[in-house]
Amino acid sequence: MLHRFMLGFYRLLLALAGVAMVGAFTAIGLNILARLFGWNIPGLDGYAGYAIAAALFLALPATLQHNEHIRATLLLDHVKLGLRGVMELLSLALGVGLSAYLAWFSVRLVWVSYTLHDVAPTGDATPMWIPQLSMALGAVGFALAFAQALWSRLSGQAFFAEPSAEATHVD
Repeated sequence: MLHRFMLGFYRLLLALAGVAMVGAFTAIGLNILARLFGWNIPGLDGYAGYAIAAALFLALPATLQHNEHIRATLLLDHVKLGLRGVMELLSLALGVGLSAYLAWFSVRLVWVSYTLHDVAPTGDATPMWIPQLSMALGAVGFALAFAQALWSRLSGQAFFAEPSAEATHVD
């Protein structure tokens, strides 16, 4: 049940990443139109950047679960099966540690920005904790996904989705 809940959480974050991409497209489109008509809409460049960063971080957990991160399997494909299992476990443990540190740092960054009333240096003075929140949420989801992948590996369950026929097809 927890596994299904977490997969739903990853899908929710992925949907939010899609919304962020639409937001980036909208901000960039508005910026182009504003320049064509000589309008000044402050902060559009910043909002496009925030939306792109949000899309990147929010998509991390689902991308990991779908096994679509770039993985260096060159070494793993050429070692014995027993050693491969140990190397995969060590890699997942290292991934848990690094992603947990990223999550901790991201959450701390949001808190510090909130308590110090940090604002963007642009003309719109956006409170920085608002766009940083998507980074923290994605980083926490990424750490949870790595922890779930490690737990699944240790308990002999599948975590990574099987690649689709389209993903494995090479022309």
